[in-house]
Amino acid sequence: MVDTILVTGATGTVGSEVIKQLISSPHTPNFNIKAAVHSQESGKKRAAEKVKSVHIDYNKPDTIEEAFKDVDRLFLLTPFQSNMVELSANLVSVAKKTGVVKHIVKLSVMGADADPGITGGRLHRKAENIIEESGISYTFLRPNFFMQNFINFFSQTIKEQGAFYVPAGDGKVSFVDVRDIVAVAVQSLLNESKHGQKAYNITGPDAISYAQAAEILSNEIGRKIKYVDISEDQAREGLKAMGMDEWFINSMMDLFSITRAGYASDISSAIEEVTGNKPITFSKFAKDYSSAFK
Repeated sequence: MVDTILVTGATGTVGSEVIKQLISSPHTPNFNIKAAVHSQESGKKRAAEKVKSVHIDYNKPDTIEEAFKDVDRLFLLTPFQSNMVELSANLVSVAKKTGVVKHIVKLSVMGADADPGITGGRLHRKAENIIEESGISYTFLRPNFFMQNFINFFSQTIKEQGAFYVPAGDGKVSFVDVRDIVAVAVQSLLNESKHGQKAYNITGPDAISYAQAAEILSNEIGRKIKYVDISEDQAREGLKAMGMDEWFINSMMDLFSITRAGYASDISSAIEEVTGNKPITFSKFAKDYSSAFK
């Protein structure tokens, strides 16, 4: 029998990269791949990649059960929102009920095991606890801030104004490339015996400030990019204008608070230990994605 891997969040920054790397893995012929999507349109995009798309609604157990049919391994990614634990519980409950899922690789966050930690970290840890209590084998991936966040959140103002705005002070961050996070995820999905019952803090090779990130971007893009250290109040207003709810805004302020205090600067060796490759530097990221900022 051929094992089946289900990837949730399959159309997002991380999930789409998981699909991409699974497809290119030399071990892929030994696995079927399912991509859990929220809409038929997203499913059409996946169809061209020789991956079976399945509809899923985290709030509707019947769609989860259908998506989990014959699934042996699960990449678990839930949206960052106030009911994240409940959504995780829904997914894990069905995974346990099927009796077929034998390994869950969960995308968590660095600091999930900190005490008392911050809101986002505490929610991820609760979700991790649910998986631990299910009795299903697991790997927890706890990455630091994504390098790709510079594309997802800052590229527009970088292109239009040559600047990005963050209330991070001079705090340093061990930014990590999503491609490296996913490389660890894929190894964990394919090698349960080696990576089961483990949690990996996943970081880039060094910690840099947002001002240093701006310098690196400037060098790689070929024009001056500025980091503007804004106040929390300004950041709140900006997020509110983008339509973010109060819970999300407060959670982001928590993150920037620990960033300013220097708690996002820890460096881990997990990427090299698991994949055998050195982690991608911010310079390499900026060079590879320079077109996104032009």
